[in-house]
Amino acid sequence: MRTAKRVIENPHVVIRSVRCTDDRVRWSEPEASHAAQIVLVRRGHFQVESQGRRVTVEPATGYLHRAGEELRFAHPAGGDVCTAVTFVDDELTAGLDAAPSPAIHVDARLELAHRMLLRAGPDPDVAAVEAVLDLLRLSLRGRLPATPAPGREDLANRAKETILADEPAGAGLVALARLLRTSPSHLSRTFRHHAGMPLSRYRNRVRVSRALTALEQGETDLAALAVRLGFNDQAHLTRVMRGELGHTPGRVRTLLARQGYPLDGKVVVGVSVGC
Repeated sequence: MRTAKRVIENPHVVIRSVRCTDDRVRWSEPEASHAAQIVLVRRGHFQVESQGRRVTVEPATGYLHRAGEELRFAHPAGGDVCTAVTFVDDELTAGLDAAPSPAIHVDARLELAHRMLLRAGPDPDVAAVEAVLDLLRLSLRGRLPATPAPGREDLANRAKETILADEPAGAGLVALARLLRTSPSHLSRTFRHHAGMPLSRYRNRVRVSRALTALEQGETDLAALAVRLGFNDQAHLTRVMRGELGHTPGRVRTLLARQGYPLDGKVVVGVSVGC
């Protein structure tokens, strides 16, 4: 079941916070959207299938749902929490039909910006909305490639699933390659091609996303947070977050603390937002 809270609405976009409690391992029936949407994950992960191509969707990888396009969804890891950006203005979606893949690379700056925007309330600063839309446009320009790859996308997706599950047997590149029954070099090239970043950066990207969730929920013990997320220490957490976000954990905590809009309201049931 899906529940959604409409957070922002203007003549150009409608932005909803969506909570999905599905736990289907099997694929859903095809679902279409009446307008182009971009879906960004804040917590959890799931799978999307478009025209026979499957993508693991998580905080570092969003997806594009073109108007009228049918997608299927599977939730082998349980439910998730997403942000759905529906484009009302057709001018904003120009060129999206040519996108080779539904996958969209989401960097940590975009994730922080959209989390802050959601918490700003129903009447956010226009500049804040425009900033998030600009980041989305940049992400669309950097869509994951459709050129011939060194290996199948399924291998990259299985690597993502292993990292997201915190599988101890896949803690490093060599160990992960052994677990997935491939060579480290082949896994490294394949993952970089399909995910748009090296495995090491993806692992840190997942950790940063989890840190954002913890800080958003009021975490104050940064040293304990660093250990819990697998960083060497608080200094390591600080270096990675500064590199990914341009802000230290303390600064991020301050930024998120200034926002006070609740996102857990359940207003619409069974909404047509794929997740």
